[in-house]
Amino acid sequence: MAHIFGLDGIHRNFKPHLLMVFAQMGYTFLYFITEASFNHGMNPHVHITYRHIVAGVVMLPFAYFFERKVRPQLTLALFVEIFVLSLLGVGLTLNMYFASLNYTSPTFLASMVNTIPSLTFVIAVVLRLEVLDLQRARGMAKVLGTLVSLVGVMTMTLYKGPIMKNLWGPLIYIQGNSAMHQDWLKGSILTVASCITWSIWYIMQAVTLKRYPAQLSLTTWMSFIGAAQSAVFTVIVQHKRAAWTIGFNIDLWAIIYAGVVCSGLIIFIQLWCTEAKGPVFVTMFNPLATILVAILAFFVLGEKLYLGSILGGVIVIIGLYVLLWGKEGDQKVHVISTEE
Repeated sequence: MAHIFGLDGIHRNFKPHLLMVFAQMGYTFLYFITEASFNHGMNPHVHITYRHIVAGVVMLPFAYFFERKVRPQLTLALFVEIFVLSLLGVGLTLNMYFASLNYTSPTFLASMVNTIPSLTFVIAVVLRLEVLDLQRARGMAKVLGTLVSLVGVMTMTLYKGPIMKNLWGPLIYIQGNSAMHQDWLKGSILTVASCITWSIWYIMQAVTLKRYPAQLSLTTWMSFIGAAQSAVFTVIVQHKRAAWTIGFNIDLWAIIYAGVVCSGLIIFIQLWCTEAKGPVFVTMFNPLATILVAILAFFVLGEKLYLGSILGGVIVIIGLYVLLWGKEGDQKVHVISTEE
């Protein structure tokens, strides 16, 4: 029992948990640096294209040297599968997500993204990729945790409550975008569609990794293919050549950070955790980024924080822990089956 509670046991048992917390911290900083870049005038679709080119270039040497002996041969069928995976994770989803910013608000988007764990769980159960035994306590915990998290998301979305007072002004000031949001219905449809395709992307990762168990190489392929898909979309909707010009400013740093950390390192972490713990486990950490963003935006940027956001965040965390407890039962069953 001693080794379980030692450093080695903690590292082995909670490595996926710690990696996913790190990933959500990376996404939290992404929110602020991309907001500053977009307000500076950066086109979101150009940003998506450039950041995935950067991710592909950075990940390519690691994928080539570290996975030379384990990387399967790329067949036409497997390439088509990776193409669809890239479309769901980059080309289609991210462009719909950022396009919806023109019609809704960042707060609405951040809240809606938290429905992805519930959507992923439902899809995984339907496709029988997720074990659900309602006769056991851990099976009930997964359902209960998913429902509780969804209640927390709905609380953050629908209930504002009183504004929490900040004792000091903003430490950092990011100039807001004064653009008017004119079509809430169109923005809502784009947001919901992006959440659905995102959920399917997480599910498909688990399927593709069984046939192509090389996370670094898969991350590289998705980056390059996703960048090409995004470039085609961007050329269609953005005809100004000046939009592709990047100066030595916040736009460049946002692209480098998003490419290296988020589209490169974090996607690799998510693929590793998906193979180790499943897609539902990975998506259940998504609400942490929203909570961290709200906290930092309140204390550092001086943005408004409502009581509903705090209550919803607490409920989401409770649901997260309940579902993770249920998921640990799957891991124990897997360990027992492999030992047999």
